[in-house]
Amino acid sequence: MAAGRRLALRAVTLQAIVATVVALGFWLVDGASALAAATGGGAVVAGSALFASRSFAGPPQGAGIALARLLLGLLLKWCVVLGTLYIALARLHLPSLPLLVGAVVATLAFLLIGKSSNKGGM
Repeated sequence: MAAGRRLALRAVTLQAIVATVVALGFWLVDGASALAAATGGGAVVAGSALFASRSFAGPPQGAGIALARLLLGLLLKWCVVLGTLYIALARLHLPSLPLLVGAVVATLAFLLIGKSSNKGGM
């Protein structure tokens, strides 16, 4: 459980860093693009943090409960991400390309965690 919590914290931190870098890159274009990229990346970061908190909540129990926690966390994560993207596009009328780039790059940052955790082993 502790290793899973550390991995989740590392993933959320890396996603936040990558989302910030992308938003700063779009800031060179204009403020609305930077806000859109930050919103897209922030949605993924918030969803991942919610997923981690739900998945590792409470003491370890049976496999069925662990699977239910994972599935609930994943469902909540994507509700947060898709809900935020909808609000940003439909209600706030933020630019779509930076919004989606921020979300996709933050999502793909999770892949870097897997590669960095395999460095010392087979």
